[in-house]
Amino acid sequence: MLRPRFFLPSIAAAALLLAATTGGVLSGGFGATAVAATNGTLAATAGCGKAPTLASGTRTIQSSGQSRTYNLRIPDGYDRNHPYRLIFGFHWLNGSANNVTSAGYYGLQPLSNNSTIFVAPQGLNAGWANTNGRDLTLFDDISRQIENDLCVDTTQRFALGWSYGGAMSYAVACARPTVIRAVTVLSGANLSGCNGGTQPVAYFGIHGIYDSVLNISQGRQLRDTFVRNNGCTAQSPREPSRGSLTHITTAYSGCRAGYPVQWAAFDGDHTPSPVDGSGSPNDSRTWTSGEIWRFFSQFESTTPPTTTPPTTPPPTDPPPTTPPPTGEPGACVATYRTLNTWPGGFQAEVTVANNSTAALNGWTVGLTLASGQAISSLWSGVNTGTSGSVTVKNAPYNGTVGPNASTNFGFTATGNGATAPSNVTCTSP
Repeated sequence: MLRPRFFLPSIAAAALLLAATTGGVLSGGFGATAVAATNGTLAATAGCGKAPTLASGTRTIQSSGQSRTYNLRIPDGYDRNHPYRLIFGFHWLNGSANNVTSAGYYGLQPLSNNSTIFVAPQGLNAGWANTNGRDLTLFDDISRQIENDLCVDTTQRFALGWSYGGAMSYAVACARPTVIRAVTVLSGANLSGCNGGTQPVAYFGIHGIYDSVLNISQGRQLRDTFVRNNGCTAQSPREPSRGSLTHITTAYSGCRAGYPVQWAAFDGDHTPSPVDGSGSPNDSRTWTSGEIWRFFSQFESTTPPTTTPPTTPPPTDPPPTTPPPTGEPGACVATYRTLNTWPGGFQAEVTVANNSTAALNGWTVGLTLASGQAISSLWSGVNTGTSGSVTVKNAPYNGTVGPNASTNFGFTATGNGATAPSNVTCTSP
């Protein structure tokens, strides 16, 4: 991903955008025709079964009487009979579709294991003013063009973006709740409008506690829109203190089944790539891509889930042999599995299960990574060490595990994922 110096907008520019935005929306279009598809079971798009004419690269499309462009990334080995997840990645102010593409669509494309079609639209004037709803219309037009040509799971459409791109993702959630399954807004504000904004959409907000461009209070306002819409229990999530160099992720309780709200506050400024333990953003070490992918990929079902779904899609390749889980009988047990691999890195998950008759109040997992492996980002836990012998304690929100229940944490790492960690243990106070 690009270093933050390339895409930090000025405070004045952000204020100007906030004052000038109209946030209008055109009625009808793609958003109006997709209601039935997303409220029921999987609907095959017109592109399913067809030999595609679209290819990865920059595409041109006519929208609202203008010639617009977008970048398209089709999975390797595309199967025209398999419905794919579709993710829109919106760029930041003075950024571009090419920036998003070169950044791996906010780090999600390397984690997707060819399960996802990615789109990066290009904003007019390198932004998303959404004047008279023109950018929402672009979203509709691109979606229609792709789904007429490629095979898309109509219950698996997502959007994300940072800064102005986060504002556009929020606008999509407000105006297209029956089309979009979930959004992630990184350091966003209401800059692109919110036409509608009364229906539930799964929502993940990420914001720095001392954001000098778009104050965290603006991000909280966006979050609270969907706390209300999704029927979640209102709360003031814990946020890290200045100088802690950590982040805290909170999953809201009481939300309507299938419409979770998640909030991550980090000790940092206006950046999409904060790093725990460091004041310097780093795209290859940030925890955000792993947590976003986990949030999006929980929606595996083609209907809104009624129970807690798996956190990541099942691996497409057999996982490496895992040593038998260890732990005291009747206490916690930790089980490791590799989910995805790519050249130079991999994604893994550890399940912490409680097979006793009493609740666990806190847990600690120990594991020894193979030579050459190093954790780059970890979510739903707090790790000590990144290579060799590593310990992971529960996060504030998942330390209590009921009888015969389980929770998990995940991580991405550099190195060869073919060798599973050794000495996997689980202890509980």
